[in-house]
Amino acid sequence: MNRVPNIYHFVFGLRPQTEPFHLAYYLCLASCLEVNKPEAIYFHFKHLPYGEWWDRIKPFLILNPVEESDFVKQFSYQNQQIESFRYAHLADIVRLEVLLKYGGVYADIDSLFVNRLPEHLFTKPCVMGKEKVDWGQEAAVRAGGSLCNAWILAEKDSAFIRLWLDQTLKEFDGTWSAHSTFLPYRLSQENVNLIHVEPERSFFFFDWSKKGIRDLFVNKVTDVEGVYSMHLWNHLWWSPSRTDFTYFHHRRLTPEYVAFADTTYARIARKFMPPEVKVSLAAYRKEYLKGQVEKVWLYLKSKF
Repeated sequence: MNRVPNIYHFVFGLRPQTEPFHLAYYLCLASCLEVNKPEAIYFHFKHLPYGEWWDRIKPFLILNPVEESDFVKQFSYQNQQIESFRYAHLADIVRLEVLLKYGGVYADIDSLFVNRLPEHLFTKPCVMGKEKVDWGQEAAVRAGGSLCNAWILAEKDSAFIRLWLDQTLKEFDGTWSAHSTFLPYRLSQENVNLIHVEPERSFFFFDWSKKGIRDLFVNKVTDVEGVYSMHLWNHLWWSPSRTDFTYFHHRRLTPEYVAFADTTYARIARKFMPPEVKVSLAAYRKEYLKGQVEKVWLYLKSKF
């Protein structure tokens, strides 16, 4: 008997929206609808998105306004670079709160769903997946591993989620991973009866390394058996100025790229594009050439 309802949760818009809802986010939600056949998709927000892609997906969502955690809003960060991602820490709290209230599956909106979850996972009280660990981090060594909070399945009022939320409020230190990935791993080792842990392949087969991100957007990997969803790690490549992982960025993720690029992401995502959207191979070739020129220019700029 299933303990977890087949409903999905996404948290978005915890800061004012200044750009239209991106195609990648539309494809996340469209792939969730198509692959998982959920009973409902809850879209938890403070500031509503706007734009063409939002207008297309909005009718399929249950919109739920939320308030951010006062605890995180008032936290004094030591690292100003991480403080710029305060909204992400706010989302870390909201996702646990909504899972406690409703149960279901939480996923970051920079995801793409690939294969339907096996039914047996819905019989577990809580499920998370392992992710690649940077063993150069002292906190990672202390924790012994990492469970990424970009994907979480839990029953309503899950004991593990409640424990995790309580400990987060006690141990939050303003870093990126301590409360969000290292803490749940530690708790999973101490409370093995409260959570089932999936291997990295299930949700984070394409990891946050340079190779992992390039395997998503530049290279082609065809073996995705046992991969239920792909996390896109968009904070590492979204901005055109961020080139330490890849020269790919959000402006290159266009309908033409999805329709014609021979890459892992494009090959899977194109089946979720609305059939009425007009695309042009000539436009894609022009985009591709422009991207190659930009790549060379950025490379040379970094060297001189």
